[in-house]
Amino acid sequence: MVTQLNIQDAKAKLSDLVARAQRGEDVVIARSGVPAVRLVPVAARGQRELGFMPYPGEVSEEALEPLDAEHLADWYGA
Repeated sequence: MVTQLNIQDAKAKLSDLVARAQRGEDVVIARSGVPAVRLVPVAARGQRELGFMPYPGEVSEEALEPLDAEHLADWYGA
């Protein structure tokens, strides 16, 4: 079932229209009777994995070494 409303009517019923779209109903908002946009639910996001390392806690020894003067100058603009 398609629900189509003009913008002025949609403003007054936006909360209801969003709920209908989330339930899978086809909701179209029109401008002067001409369909302009369709409300669609946003897909649920999957759970994100934290971190960027291949294995949690695995750090190379090189990464733990202090920076030399040249690299420090790059970071601090000296």
